[in-house]
Amino acid sequence: MEIRKILALRGPNIWANFPVLEAWVDLQELKDSPSDSLPGFNDRLMAWLPTMIEHRCSVGERGGFFERLRRGTWQGHILEHVTLELQTLAGTPVGYGRARETHEEGVYKVVVEYKEEALARAAMQTAFELGQAAIHDRPFDVKAEVAKLRQLAYDVCLGPSTRSIVEAAQRRGIPVRRLTEGSLIQFGHGARQRRILAAETDQTGAIAETIAQDKDLTRSLLRQVGVPAPEGRPAQDAEDAWAAALEIGHPVVVKPQYGSQGRGVTTNLTTKAQVTAAFAAAKEEGRSILVERFAPGGDYRLLVVGNEVVAAARREPAQVRGDGHSTIRQLVDITNCDPRRSDDHATALSKIKLEAIALATLAEQGFTPDSVPAEGELVLIRRNANLSTGGSAADVTDRVHPEVAARAVEAARVVGLDVAGVDVIAQDISRPLEQQGGVVVEVNASPGLRMHLDPSIGLPRPVGDAIINTLFAPVETGRVPIVSVTGVNGKTTTTRLITHILTLLGKRVGMTCTDGIFIDGRRIDSGDCSGPVSAQAVLFNPLVEAAVLETARGGILRAGLGFDLCDVAVVTNIGEGDHLGLHDVEDLETLAKVKRCPVDVVPPGGYAVLKADDPHTAAMASHCKGSVIFFAQRGSDPVLEAHRARGGRVAFVRFGSVVLAEGDLEATLVPLANVPLTHGGRIGFQVENVLAAAAAAWGLGLSLDAIRAGLESFTSDLEKSPGRFNLLEIGGATVVVDYGHNSSSLLALIEALEQFPHQRRVAVYSAAGDRRDADMIRQGEILGDGFDKVILYEDHYLRGRAPGEIMGLFRQGLEVGSRATEIVEIHGGLKAVEAALQSAQPRDLLLVQADVIEETVDFIKRYIATSDSDREIDLNKAISAPTFGPSVPVSATPVFAAQIVD
Repeated sequence: MEIRKILALRGPNIWANFPVLEAWVDLQELKDSPSDSLPGFNDRLMAWLPTMIEHRCSVGERGGFFERLRRGTWQGHILEHVTLELQTLAGTPVGYGRARETHEEGVYKVVVEYKEEALARAAMQTAFELGQAAIHDRPFDVKAEVAKLRQLAYDVCLGPSTRSIVEAAQRRGIPVRRLTEGSLIQFGHGARQRRILAAETDQTGAIAETIAQDKDLTRSLLRQVGVPAPEGRPAQDAEDAWAAALEIGHPVVVKPQYGSQGRGVTTNLTTKAQVTAAFAAAKEEGRSILVERFAPGGDYRLLVVGNEVVAAARREPAQVRGDGHSTIRQLVDITNCDPRRSDDHATALSKIKLEAIALATLAEQGFTPDSVPAEGELVLIRRNANLSTGGSAADVTDRVHPEVAARAVEAARVVGLDVAGVDVIAQDISRPLEQQGGVVVEVNASPGLRMHLDPSIGLPRPVGDAIINTLFAPVETGRVPIVSVTGVNGKTTTTRLITHILTLLGKRVGMTCTDGIFIDGRRIDSGDCSGPVSAQAVLFNPLVEAAVLETARGGILRAGLGFDLCDVAVVTNIGEGDHLGLHDVEDLETLAKVKRCPVDVVPPGGYAVLKADDPHTAAMASHCKGSVIFFAQRGSDPVLEAHRARGGRVAFVRFGSVVLAEGDLEATLVPLANVPLTHGGRIGFQVENVLAAAAAAWGLGLSLDAIRAGLESFTSDLEKSPGRFNLLEIGGATVVVDYGHNSSSLLALIEALEQFPHQRRVAVYSAAGDRRDADMIRQGEILGDGFDKVILYEDHYLRGRAPGEIMGLFRQGLEVGSRATEIVEIHGGLKAVEAALQSAQPRDLLLVQADVIEETVDFIKRYIATSDSDREIDLNKAISAPTFGPSVPVSATPVFAAQIVD
């Protein structure tokens, strides 16, 4: 048994709309050995993980997992359930899993939900090792392995403070992205994004944070604005600290001037020996030491968010209570067994530690760690009450006096913090500080939220919600409009056209496509950028006000979508498919399921834009939670007509014009004669791209005037839409440059070329080696029927094929074709293009397939610029359509239905 590979599908995917791991597992010699055929296997597994008795299997299957185990099941299914259980035991409960056999016998795709990728990967590896131990009857320490996973969870999962803010955002539908392995989080997208670092927001100023770190400066500022604060001053050494104590009047507090989390703080000191020891302990945490007057009373933390106290807690110092027979060390160990305690900030409480300050505190009470206190006797381990030093907290939010809350807000404001933890010492938090000698002793940036989220006593407070509410107004989600464009053909052109329409409205648009990443018209990355990483790069960019994302099959299968929701999901077509045979996608139904992923995440209020006369695309409508806009060239298409009869939105062509309709209402948008991309409506697949783009813009709520302006001003030239049916005239020959590289696109191209009057037709064509043999042969057949001369080529993208094998497969298809009489084979894509251009005759029609678009387009530009004078032509003039036949009739001035106009 072997795990071949593990894919982290971090965005919505073909399995679920949340993150999953997809492991490809080869059962090898176990492919014919279910669990009930392995002696003792089931008993060992059930004994090691008895909690899996609660696991249910897939809907429709009889009984739970243990029953399936007894009846016999496969190791892929077992790996799924054990991985889920180990994650749950490590502290991150998950429940979704699937195990499905691939087209390769004995190889399964095992899918498990996860909340933290590193933990899930470790859990899957542990599950694999556990399974192997159970199969081969080897010992396996489940408890120790779970402990390792739990520690890993503490290390990699978000802490409670950050997690509470993240969960608050998720409840409001605000997208969340973790930017580092730590607590730096982005909420929202593009120009609407906000960020936090733990409980610090992007509104927290560096000056405010610097002030808060300097406890002496903070104390001085508080006193200047009338907030009660203790007297104090810095001390140079232990002798000076005692002198300060005498000046101020003891008891005193000794603490680092720039400390945090209560480290190095010692309180209620009355003797020189205590002050000297406290100074030494504080010195270990920082160079500058502060001595302050000690204020008697309880230790309170007030959480200020914006201009409001949203939570308050009374903190109790680390302590144990004697039982008459256990040592203090043993009592501490017992207390630390509380599952809410850990060595870091990953849990509600921290473990109590017997370090220098703790030992000094014990000594003041006449104890050592090995002392046995009497039954019921309370022993302080620390005098300061920070949770990070083992303290606990009780919620007192409802008891805070309004004047105390006002002083806390003033304290946060004078320091300059939008989120602050204000530490108050008071006898009674329900009385004004001035009446009882209470003081504000510290104002903390990035305060811990644990004590408010999970107090030892009292109600938890929704402090994460309070912080999110300061970042986003009640109706805001931090989202920018997102359009996803997928399908087999036409994706890039449709993506570029939608981007163009939005750009004309003054929007700064982020676009991804197979040509690169573009931000407000500037390309920031090149190559094929149609995957989730590129989509996230756009949504991360703070300039972006709208995103149009080409969404390719490969990225979905490798990593899921790069977004959680999209306002509009366009699926241009499925046709005869492409890339079949890769990643276990063997048929059109499976390919359609992959392409459907963006449709699955359209929310209520959004739109899926689907091709009505493509059965696999039209069938996606039932999976859309939002509404659907169907498009087709023929308004009489049955799917389109039925949808319109139900009051739905549709886009189609009538009398040479684009029409948008909703139920009985319709608007003639624009004559195709005015849409350059379609060359007067003669290029059918470009007409479909226009319909898809217009429908998408309509779904975004754009006005008909805005859509029309975009369609009328977008041209299919080498600059705006390279490699997408670019028409050039070179040396008297008409040249079509297009990226089409599958059967559907080739058929559409040939249909479009039927509009041309040229008698002799030549094609330069190839395909990447990862296509199926049958797909290459099929394209060869189409070429053989559509062209007189075919120049085949191979380049660096053999992808496992032997040299000449790709051209050989095309030849098989060409031999079946009825038209081709001349076949030429050339090694090298640019050499093939050059040979075709040099041999082209006047009045030839030459199709150049630009498999590597940028490289091919740049070569053609150079070729035009350096050709002999009789072949040289101005580039702007070259990008023009040849003369066609009679014009397609168009309607008169468009009439718009007011009810449809935005």
